[in-house]
Amino acid sequence: MKNLPSYPALIAVLLTTTLLAFVTSILIGPTELGFRDLVTAIFSENPSMTTTIIGEIRLPRAILGLLIGSTLGLTGASLQGYLRNPLAEPGVIGVSTAAALGAVLAIYTGLSSSVPLALPVMAIGGSLIAVLILRALAGSGSILTLILAGVAISSLGGALTSLVLNLSPNPFASLEIIFWLLGSITDRSMNHVWLAAPFIISGWVLLALSARALDVLSLGEETAISLGINLERTQLFIIFGTAISVGAATAVSGVIGFVGLVVPHILRPWVNYSPSRLLLASALGGATLLLSADVLVRLITPGTELKLGVVTAFFGAPFFLHLILKTKATFNT
Repeated sequence: MKNLPSYPALIAVLLTTTLLAFVTSILIGPTELGFRDLVTAIFSENPSMTTTIIGEIRLPRAILGLLIGSTLGLTGASLQGYLRNPLAEPGVIGVSTAAALGAVLAIYTGLSSSVPLALPVMAIGGSLIAVLILRALAGSGSILTLILAGVAISSLGGALTSLVLNLSPNPFASLEIIFWLLGSITDRSMNHVWLAAPFIISGWVLLALSARALDVLSLGEETAISLGINLERTQLFIIFGTAISVGAATAVSGVIGFVGLVVPHILRPWVNYSPSRLLLASALGGATLLLSADVLVRLITPGTELKLGVVTAFFGAPFFLHLILKTKATFNT
């Protein structure tokens, strides 16, 4: 690509679009609000219906959209850089499904009700197991191996989740789990933000620490070792960073797929194919995409909102098929 903007300019544009999507997410809803209402609610000391709507309903939803979208974009870029595989993404390779299984077990056993931290901790445990299995099965192997390993993990996680639902004695709990698994940030409160945010940010820090190593790994493992990169430490940063952040995000939103696949592919040429620069760009792009999708579900069906995971899958699945066909064509030439 010629005449690409500089990296600082790209980040500035992404920051602006993320901020606009965040503000729009707060303003859009059944009750019409304007920018003046938002400013008034921020600086007003007197409680009102507007401040309640913004502070207790829309602001937590927008913050979670920002955190979860950033997580999915960042982990997608990290996994693709680490595995050197363009199809690696938490949803596609089964990490999100395994995290959902851990969270479902926390809900099913009642641990999430008695110990709120059990929900993100068990979700993180599920995603951690998935990443370790994926690394063992696929490693830095072919794209086909990665896809098959991801399908196996997703299938097993989905089957175990279905088993939990089938054994659930409470039909209302089963219905709640099913709706949660579709992926949504509707009806979330600041409690969900405080529950997930520390884990999510901790995962971000670990992934950010692997940025330089990802650049060197693009030259091959032998070159990386010769340049002083500690592969074992990098692997731990990627595995635990992905598991912690995706697990915590899935614990409060359910399964939202394809964001980590689509965003890095769109932005990679704009960062000159630099894995380290792609991390921040993908985080901002993921936040913009998820916040925009969340606004879209409110506009399409205002009465009964579509689930966010359904919308991202609707757009992401064709993109995934396009990437597979593109990769196949590359190998055949």
